[in-house]
Amino acid sequence: MFDSLTEKLEATFKKLRGLGTLTESNIQDALKDIRRALLEADVNYKVVRDFIADIQGDAVGAATVRSVDPSQQIVKVVHDKLVKLLGDKTADVYVSEHPPSVIMLCGLQGSGKTTLAAKLGLHYKKKNKKPLLVAADPYRPAAIKQLQTLGKQVDIAVFEKGQARPQDICREAFDFASKNFVDLVILDTAGRLHIDDELMTELADIKALLKPQEILLVADAMTGQDAVNVARQFHERLNITGVALSKMDGDARGGAALSIRAVTGCPIKLVGTGEKLTDLEPFHPDRMASRILGMGDIVSLVEKAQEAVDVEDAEKLEKKLRKQQFTLEDFYDQMQQIKKMGPLESLLEMIPGVGKAMKGMTFDPNALKRVEAMILSMTLEERRNPQIINGSRRRRIAQGSGTSVQDINRMLKQFEQMKKMLKNVHKMRFKGLPKDLMPF
Repeated sequence: MFDSLTEKLEATFKKLRGLGTLTESNIQDALKDIRRALLEADVNYKVVRDFIADIQGDAVGAATVRSVDPSQQIVKVVHDKLVKLLGDKTADVYVSEHPPSVIMLCGLQGSGKTTLAAKLGLHYKKKNKKPLLVAADPYRPAAIKQLQTLGKQVDIAVFEKGQARPQDICREAFDFASKNFVDLVILDTAGRLHIDDELMTELADIKALLKPQEILLVADAMTGQDAVNVARQFHERLNITGVALSKMDGDARGGAALSIRAVTGCPIKLVGTGEKLTDLEPFHPDRMASRILGMGDIVSLVEKAQEAVDVEDAEKLEKKLRKQQFTLEDFYDQMQQIKKMGPLESLLEMIPGVGKAMKGMTFDPNALKRVEAMILSMTLEERRNPQIINGSRRRRIAQGSGTSVQDINRMLKQFEQMKKMLKNVHKMRFKGLPKDLMPF
């Protein structure tokens, strides 16, 4: 989402790298570029004005530090101020120790409330909580059906009462949850194409009735300044406790994410990062600031890996690598784990420096699918012993996978190169040991 903003900020910092020292004059030039980049990213102009003023004093003070590269000084200042703008600390969704807790999702129609309700339910189900999804939007039959479909996908119960009053639906859902040992009640409330008194009165009634621990505004990050205006109005009427940004994987300019926290004073607590129901992350201001500045996000990458990789399987794989027994079967399993972590482009962008090096590069989304098809077209013996794959076997595999013999040759060659690379990586871990103690 922040690609354009990141590119412009990096260009600004690059200009400063050629300077020997920072002066008030070149700092002002840099601040003008930063201001322009933020405004073009659709950040609220008042937020930009205050942000630049906040940077200015610290940037001028940083100019006195002679031993540090000028661009690094400015990057440090901008990073710190971005973290402050985005909320300083991670704000967790509050779940009461005395169940059932109630999380009320509100927002305009089409903002992604229903999908986020299912994502949130799955998130807490993984934490051994028992959630209940409540279809509190009786005006759109499709909304009820959608929530039921999503609930079935993640095996979470959905409470619905058809066309009953939303207030009655929510009250009955809470009573049901209290009697059935539910830990978390997630209310998928109705939305409108615009804010009106009828909608707000209805939501205020539900708030007064259930006294939810969290009232989260679901805001479409791709709507720019409209999302900021909507957040302000919902906060004035409902006193929301936080914001969940949906569609953060889109190609919008990202101004909403940088403006909502400053305009409403409410923390951003969750971000939807993709279409899969697993694509939900807590919002970390420091990590988001690092991503915006092109500094990567190794911590999030490690967390994704920990979720996707089974520790026992990883230990087995390490033993195989040490004994040089890595097979195409193992390679296929590793591809499946990488796919669980999300799109390859997103993962690479989290590695410092890699996102910048990838500028202009394109990824073939079908490349992994072709490799999978090739491996799945092999027999079990061929996957475990690729060296037996002769000419006739290659022709059969190519025909079965819808590829060519040349594709099979290329894939097998790349697999052998990868095996050598993995062998070298593991040898480096034992560098300096006597030869008789080397594991291979």
